[in-house]
Amino acid sequence: MKRGTKWFILIGSFVIYLFDALEIAVLSFALPAISAELGLTPLAGGLLATATLLGMGCSSVITGWLADNRGRRLALIVSMVVFVALTSALFVVPNYGVFVALRFLAGIGLGGVWSVLSTYIVESWPPSQRGRAVAFVLAAYPLGGASAALIAGFFMPDWRLLFLVTGLSALVPLLMVVFFFPESKAWLVERAARSAVVGRPASVTARELFTGPYRRRTIIATLVAVCAFIGFYGASTWLPSYLSSERGLDPRQVSFFMTVLNLGMFLGYLAFGWVADKIGRRNAIILSLAGTGVLMPLYGLVTHQSVLLWMGPLYAFFMTFAGLFGSYLGELYPTRIRTTGAGFCFNIGRGIAAFAPLAMGGIAASWGFSSGLILSGAVFLLGACLMFFLPQTHTAAVAEIHPDKEPATHA
Repeated sequence: MKRGTKWFILIGSFVIYLFDALEIAVLSFALPAISAELGLTPLAGGLLATATLLGMGCSSVITGWLADNRGRRLALIVSMVVFVALTSALFVVPNYGVFVALRFLAGIGLGGVWSVLSTYIVESWPPSQRGRAVAFVLAAYPLGGASAALIAGFFMPDWRLLFLVTGLSALVPLLMVVFFFPESKAWLVERAARSAVVGRPASVTARELFTGPYRRRTIIATLVAVCAFIGFYGASTWLPSYLSSERGLDPRQVSFFMTVLNLGMFLGYLAFGWVADKIGRRNAIILSLAGTGVLMPLYGLVTHQSVLLWMGPLYAFFMTFAGLFGSYLGELYPTRIRTTGAGFCFNIGRGIAAFAPLAMGGIAASWGFSSGLILSGAVFLLGACLMFFLPQTHTAAVAEIHPDKEPATHA
């Protein structure tokens, strides 16, 4: 791939993922106003986030199949069209039931973007730079969260207009993909090679992830993602509510605290991308999960606002596992099933963790949000322990050259 092309894909993917993250994060900031207008309990409010995550879980199979069988570019366009249209449609949502349905369907598009973009970068950047490249793209997630905090501070409590503006704004990156994004060269080469052998390319299915050497890594990697996302979504969905109800911050203070927290996460993404290329993707993920698992409970116990302000970005600095998953999971599978494999582990993890916001709402109602943050920290530590049962990927993935071979790994 030409040098200029890989840089265009890198910058373009960063912009796309920033808008994807914005669409995901904006619900957390709108949730208090939505709950007030629709008369929702914490459990009912948590179900809105749960529906979104369930949709993301479904995207693992749908988008993975589309990307591996019909191309990365088409899968990305379809995913973006879905979340742009359905996020904007919340402007006229008539009731709670329709809201839940729209968030579920939008989640299919939102979840698909991660899978395709991670694959694009893995297939366009050399292994020695891949950790940093993928982490840079996925570092757009906390910036999307920070953008959501700033935009919400401007539009709230008019949550309907907030969803309309954020939804339509994603038309800009969508048009960029439609007119300028190339198809993955690695996918085209692999597709042509298989067509030459069997006359037509064989269809990729999720069943292949549970055959031969892929079965064990698929199961364990999915369990790690489940633990990571239970902790992440359980905490982050309700974090603005926690700062407001239990720590006494007003809406503008909440917006500022969340912006600073997300900036700390952005710096963590960049730092851990470099660390992953130096000490290995697996070791970097272990460090990320363990650091978050230790610091998040401490954040839940702090009561002084000034300590909350600096401790938020400190624990968020370690909460960068999603950026590291992008390069690591892609290297566990060859080109033929890369999007399906990485997307399955990542998004099934998000889908199973979909009930974490709902559970956090129940915990908050009984014991308070701070108790939920402590439990989330324990789940992060469990995920760190499970990572020891997965292989350390080499910096050179042979699947780029020999599509039929699995990536080189060592214990």
